[in-house]
Amino acid sequence: MARDTTDLTPVTSVEDLTAYLKGGEKPATLFRIGTEHEKFGYYVDDLSPVPYEGESGIGKLLEKMQALSGWEAIVDDGRIIGLYGSDGQGAISLEPGGQFELSGAPLETIHATCQESNGHLAQVRAVAKELGIGFLGIGSSPTWTLDETPIMPKSRYEIMRRYMPKVGTRGLDMMFRTATIQVNLDFASEADMRRKMQIGMRLQPVASALFAHSPFTEGKPNGLCSWRSEVWSDVDNQRSGLLPFVFKDDFTYRDYAEWALDVPMYFVTRDGHYTDATDVTFRQFMDGALKGRVSDPEPQMGDWVNHLSTLFPDVRLKRFIEMRGADGGPWRRICALPAYWVGLLYDEATLAAVEALTCDWTFEEVSAMRTEVPRSGFRTPFRDGTVLDLARATLKLSRQGLVARHRLNEEGNDESHFLAPLEEVVARGTTSGEELVRLYEEQWGGSMERVFKHLSY
Repeated sequence: MARDTTDLTPVTSVEDLTAYLKGGEKPATLFRIGTEHEKFGYYVDDLSPVPYEGESGIGKLLEKMQALSGWEAIVDDGRIIGLYGSDGQGAISLEPGGQFELSGAPLETIHATCQESNGHLAQVRAVAKELGIGFLGIGSSPTWTLDETPIMPKSRYEIMRRYMPKVGTRGLDMMFRTATIQVNLDFASEADMRRKMQIGMRLQPVASALFAHSPFTEGKPNGLCSWRSEVWSDVDNQRSGLLPFVFKDDFTYRDYAEWALDVPMYFVTRDGHYTDATDVTFRQFMDGALKGRVSDPEPQMGDWVNHLSTLFPDVRLKRFIEMRGADGGPWRRICALPAYWVGLLYDEATLAAVEALTCDWTFEEVSAMRTEVPRSGFRTPFRDGTVLDLARATLKLSRQGLVARHRLNEEGNDESHFLAPLEEVVARGTTSGEELVRLYEEQWGGSMERVFKHLSY
């Protein structure tokens, strides 16, 4: 998230919180696509991670990106920690370990979002080259230990860094050593939100296999297709993973709000200052738990928006729906991830077909699949088949949905060609993580330098 929200509207009831979620509804003609991707910066000379400080650090990179783009600086305690484009152009932000993120603008087509991502990468390369920095498209940092990973000067991250070890064993790995590609999608009504949230939850392990791309840790193969996905098994299970109540036939905005109310907060911001609130749930906040600890101790809508951004389920609901199961990867994957989900969810006939395919999948079945995918990838069993079978079936449906959308570029091509990287993976029958290990062992002689060269943007 690029910056935390300030909205002074008082919050007086659960209905206010539910109404905020409902406020995301829009007609299908106004549906948009917001794509986010993270990447690891490294020094080209020695493959070491890039710290914030210094004449060739992340802070200097942001300053140069601001000069090139003209975007507004986001400042935390006097330090630039991101950039924000005017008129909804998107944002650049830093993840805790320096992962450099583009949060794309809400755009109408995959053509536009791919053009946006490619333009951003071209700008980043131009600026980073001057500083001796390269960027890596992968789901986890392949060589650096946690202690070697730099820490970005962002107030919310300092609170998270103290809190994470109290609630799980992998939270710091998640913060500092993983990267993702996400897509944010719209919904028309509560019923439409329900369908998309349920399909998203059920298919997220399939997406994790399709995008599995984190097979190295601290300089050697880790035995997993997706180390990043495995990390999420024990980050903070109170606020992450699969949500059983989403699988209910009558799942509502209110259900999500009630769940979020009982998850501990991370912080409250007042006058630009972050106060640690990890001992308080939002419900307790509404009952006065922060009186005497912060100025203006009554909840505001900005507090709710910020709290929603600190929840990490596999599919996250805000005023849009976030698909969160994919590893970071090469530039073609940045376009393929939104294409996969838009094809499945933005064409009504395809949405109905996907719903028919997945509607009887139980929480227990999906949970078991989610647990096994990081290790077994496409070989993960599901009922009478495997995740590879599900990947083939859903890719076919996604292609149908993109063709049916009929959003053409200047050359007359629809959006379905953006699925090609995923179709190549499925045709091969092994995940990209497994393919990386094969190349590393059979062609690159165990060279991490070759891994970096292969995966650099």
